[in-house]
Amino acid sequence: MPTTETKPSADVRFIRVGTIDELRDRQNIVVRGADRPICVFFNEGEPKAVDNRCPHLGFPLSKGTCDDGMITCHWHHARFDACSGCTFDLWADDVEPFDIEVRGADVYVSNRPRRRGRSAAEHASERLRDGLEQNIGLIIAKAILASRAAGVSDADIVRDVALFGARSRDGWAMGMTILTAMANVTPALSDETAYLALYQGARRVAADCAGQPPRRDRHPLETDEHSDQTLGRWLRYWTTVRHRTGAERTLMTAIQRGASDVELTGLVFTAATERFFADAGHLVDFSNKAFELLDLIGQDHASTVLPTLAGQLTSGRGGEESNAWRHPVDLIPMVKDLTDRLPELLRRGTGKTWQDEPAIAEVILDDDPHRIIESLAQVIEAGAQPEQLGKALAYAAAMRIARFGTANEVSDWIGALHTFSYCNALHQAIKRDPGVTVVRGVIHGAMSVYLDRFLNVPPARLPGETPADRKAIEQEQADPDELLRSFLDALDSQQQVDRSARLVARYLSLGHSPDALIDTLTFAAVREDANFHTLQMLEAGVAQFRQWPAGSEQARNILIAVARYLAAHSPTQRAQLQTARIALRLHRGEDVYEED
Repeated sequence: MPTTETKPSADVRFIRVGTIDELRDRQNIVVRGADRPICVFFNEGEPKAVDNRCPHLGFPLSKGTCDDGMITCHWHHARFDACSGCTFDLWADDVEPFDIEVRGADVYVSNRPRRRGRSAAEHASERLRDGLEQNIGLIIAKAILASRAAGVSDADIVRDVALFGARSRDGWAMGMTILTAMANVTPALSDETAYLALYQGARRVAADCAGQPPRRDRHPLETDEHSDQTLGRWLRYWTTVRHRTGAERTLMTAIQRGASDVELTGLVFTAATERFFADAGHLVDFSNKAFELLDLIGQDHASTVLPTLAGQLTSGRGGEESNAWRHPVDLIPMVKDLTDRLPELLRRGTGKTWQDEPAIAEVILDDDPHRIIESLAQVIEAGAQPEQLGKALAYAAAMRIARFGTANEVSDWIGALHTFSYCNALHQAIKRDPGVTVVRGVIHGAMSVYLDRFLNVPPARLPGETPADRKAIEQEQADPDELLRSFLDALDSQQQVDRSARLVARYLSLGHSPDALIDTLTFAAVREDANFHTLQMLEAGVAQFRQWPAGSEQARNILIAVARYLAAHSPTQRAQLQTARIALRLHRGEDVYEED
């Protein structure tokens, strides 16, 4: 009779293993089930059966031992309960158990695993939570694969990871930004690249939360009598005086009273732009990512996600507090003057048409801050709309990276990246709320682009700007797959910035699929032990590329900027790729313990 209480499903049949005496003599016998090898152990006088593959790294459990009801894998010494398959070592995962029948002297085992009390999706979700809590990359990777195989959507995976991150650390961190950035690009990616992107996001959230105190419960004010205008003034005040609790309770009160997405955007970004280019642009970028995360997981999670920004809102250091914004040219009076004039300039531009975003970008790339300020005032009065300003600003920032002079130190790339990620985030925020207090961030971004001008000394040539460059591009192969392979091969070596740009230019000039190129650029980033800024660059570049017509000079130059940045920060050790691929091989049923 069966040794378990569960009833096998209709598609289960039993396979003869051998006699009980044979099993006793051999201690274990391996048979082939419907889709995997099954190891039947002789344990404490009766047979027990589990998947023969250790769930940790796939080593055959038949090469281990079963003693006192405990199965031990002899590769990394993971231990499992022989009856249930549950692990005693949480880094290893549970092994699937199988039902046994003893018929006379013969032992039979079911060809499929015993049905659990929970679904495959529920089990994968539980393991994902375990991996996040313990900060174990292999468990996280395996759980993501298992979740996707069980039909869990990528959005639901992102939601589970994001809510863990919001509750397990007292404040927004880089991992949440990376998770959201990777989730933004995932829908257009191939299956394996999407998996690697999700894994990058999830493991960074886990790393941020490791060893951190969890978020403390905080509550909104117990009233709904305050207007949005009052709450907005309060949030700006708390930001100015650096009072985190006041800022957080004010924000939570706005959420509780049902503020719309536009109202919350205005509330948060007004506070975020109260200081000029706060925290080197990270504050605006983090704020934008929090709203994009809500787009992905649902606005009903606003009370969990948005208050995590309060710490950054109140602690950020603005450009007005740094020497670079004060000397040798004091930018602050110019910024304040244009900010004061902004409402009237926007009013005068109402009803007028302006359709030349590249011209605005050229204005922002000027090397004289006075001309930049006055030229911005002119185009706004001439009818340039807030979203056009944001789009042009982001393109100008991308051009600083496209023309980044490699004579600069490698660390200088990050300065240009900070400006670009800020400008992209501000552009996205303006789409939500084109109000004056959000649009004023364009002026801050323009001054940051100006301050980055030394990074283009000497300016790098764009691919094809000289006859020699054009000839070098034409000498590259034409086949799209070969071009993409050559790009990845180039990033296996250092100092391939110009070659990578040339390959991307060649690919786009031939009209090949931009989606396949974006997939390759993403894979090039997520296969690395990429730092935070590299993943920021990738996602912001993809977002801005999609703002321009396919085949346009601007779209091309943005992806060239992405390629150059990736090449400048490759290759790395790729330890995370190793972990992710181990999980993938285990998911496919391959033998990890053998040479690939």
